Amino acid sequence: MKQQYGQILVTPKPFVKWAGGKRQLIPILNENLPKTFGTYFEPFLGGGALLFHMLTERNGQKCSISDLNSDLVLSYITIRDRIDDLISSLKSHEKNYQKDSKSYYYSVRESNPRNEIEKTSRLIFLNRTCFNGLYRVNSKGKFNVPIGKYTNPNIVNEDNLRSVSSILQSSKASIKCRDFEAVLRDAKKDDLVYFDPPYQPVSNTANFTSYTNKDFTFDDLSRLAELCTKLDSKGCRVLLSNSNSKEVAEIFSNEPWKISKIQANRSINSNSKKRTGHFELLIKNY
Repeated sequence: MKQQYGQILVTPKPFVKWAGGKRQLIPILNENLPKTFGTYFEPFLGGGALLFHMLTERNGQKCSISDLNSDLVLSYITIRDRIDDLISSLKSHEKNYQKDSKSYYYSVRESNPRNEIEKTSRLIFLNRTCFNGLYRVNSKGKFNVPIGKYTNPNIVNEDNLRSVSSILQSSKASIKCRDFEAVLRDAKKDDLVYFDPPYQPVSNTANFTSYTNKDFTFDDLSRLAELCTKLDSKGCRVLLSNSNSKEVAEIFSNEPWKISKIQANRSINSNSKKRTGHFELLIKNY
């Protein structure tokens, strides 16, 4: 389902850049999906690349998506329900940014809007204009990334936002803010659960797991592995992406898990030479 605006055909794609985003891996992930499944669950939603692909390819697919980052979840809901207000708010950010990008960027970064439209447009504005398009908060939950070096960032990206809005409206996607373990209550036999958690670091310098102010620790990985086993025993199909780390390979080394190594570029490494040649693990029980 492609949205038509005038003559432009726009396939919805992630409206935020997100560390570990899956856009470039869509062809491989798509090949690894089961042929048929019930509801699609994604408890670490992030940028939602696989979700948008799925809603485009499988019209009417039932989905239940969630994330622990409440601002991100609010953004999905705001884009679905209040797209016109959001676009006009983003247009005013764009106008102010063009006048004096640096001081405007830092004033928005310091701001703490209460209104849902303003909260969402702040998140999208910062994501489009900050260094490397990186979403990161510090231990107090404050966004702390410096301004990026862009001459003309695409702050509004109206066609894509409208496309995302209509596909979320037309799909029966339920969107919640919650911990990943909550999926166990809802997922049934033959449903598909895709986990794309913050990755386990593969080196001491690669420890980037702060999308929320709670780090994703080794204990969380163990909780996740245990949850995968419970979902497996309920007859759910489970697909998991993670880094090519020893811990992950060991924790999923037994039946029923099948592990494959796939090549992936890390688009968020500040050193562009280090963005290539990475492998990730794809783990599934079917």
